[in-house]
Amino acid sequence: MLNINYPKIEKKDFPNLELNLVEPIYKLNLRGKNRDFFTKAGKILSIMLPTEPNTSATIKNISALWLSPDEWMVYGKDVGKDLKFSLNFEITKLNLGSVTDVSDQWVLINMNGENVFEVLSKGSPFDFNKFKNTENVVVQTLLNHVDVTLHQNDTNNVNLFVRKSFFEHLWLWINDSSSFL
Repeated sequence: MLNINYPKIEKKDFPNLELNLVEPIYKLNLRGKNRDFFTKAGKILSIMLPTEPNTSATIKNISALWLSPDEWMVYGKDVGKDLKFSLNFEITKLNLGSVTDVSDQWVLINMNGENVFEVLSKGSPFDFNKFKNTENVVVQTLLNHVDVTLHQNDTNNVNLFVRKSFFEHLWLWINDSSSFL
């Protein structure tokens, strides 16, 4: 487990919605463009980085989220110091791209249940109609005026990434919005 100052929040249950703060896990930002970057990253992660906008790739306990044409967030239970070291050594040191540890920048909230998109729709301009019926999709949007990244793992199961400095504000808003379901 990471040794960072992480918020202490209890799991919350609402009608057809469960909110859970995910334990601190490594989150790495990868940037690169050329073929050698993709080859090295794919070999180290055992996963091909998604190149289609707003998609993700998941294998075992590692997910790679497409953020822009040359940027991905990699996170999961199997992402750790060894993987970070390997990526740094094979990508950054060889000037193929960059690897940045953003673990303490982002807090991860898991939202699970039939009312996930009802709550998200209350505070976001994004139209979730197509998003909610597709697995392994990613969207960067605003939620109650806060920048978030959403990763839908499975039907009605969303990982929400929010910057640590906005976490408490957004957590309280989600709780308030969920209490009116």
